[in-house]
Amino acid sequence: MLTRPSVVHSTRFILMNTSHPGNVGAVARAIKVMGFGELVLVQPRFADVLTQDETLAFASGATEVLERARVVGRLEDALDGVQFVVGTAMTPRDFGPPCHAPRALFEELAARPEPPSLGLVFGSERYGMANEDVYRCHAVVSIPTAPDYGSLNLAQAVQILAYEWRQALGGFAVQGRTKAPDLADAQAVQGLLTHWQQALEAVGFLDPAAPRKLMPRLNQLFNRAGLQSEEIHILRGIARAMQAAPKDR
Repeated sequence: MLTRPSVVHSTRFILMNTSHPGNVGAVARAIKVMGFGELVLVQPRFADVLTQDETLAFASGATEVLERARVVGRLEDALDGVQFVVGTAMTPRDFGPPCHAPRALFEELAARPEPPSLGLVFGSERYGMANEDVYRCHAVVSIPTAPDYGSLNLAQAVQILAYEWRQALGGFAVQGRTKAPDLADAQAVQGLLTHWQQALEAVGFLDPAAPRKLMPRLNQLFNRAGLQSEEIHILRGIARAMQAAPKDR
């Protein structure tokens, strides 16, 4: 599945009554690495939280998310243009919207012919989401955790949901961090085998009059190893050292 830019740009992360500036910065970083960029704060503890030094430090370069972020007074003000509101809540309630695992819900939303604009709402660090805010949501997600300990930091929870929503939309391709191996060709391997045969004879390990199956077995070993060109050079260097070693010990 290919990611649909219109869905990505209509995804909004909403933080309720955030207390710690570092969490706001960490959230900005969490959503940026997943390719999202819209952040709205509802009544944060500090009016200048988006520009505080701690916020900027924890954002670790995701400053454009903070620069575009909005601060509003009510959850209703944060939901303009949002068609489907998803809350995050761990506390059991007598009634309210249906609760889902994030992956199942996001896959269902992404599979719709026209996925809705999405608002992901996160409660305060201390109290979570108030009942009246949960009731405004179309659905609630609960991140599956160990039964005996389910405490997640705010930014951790945002990161998990941002990742799951990104994966449902198609995800990003994994980018290799190392160069593709430069595999040696069969001619180079045969040259190595010839060199090793000479070296093994020189140190008395291989009797040329009764070679048995040593060299064919080494040939199979090298083939299984998938030798790279640099490794061929190393092994031939070892063979040269064997040939140069004193014969009498």
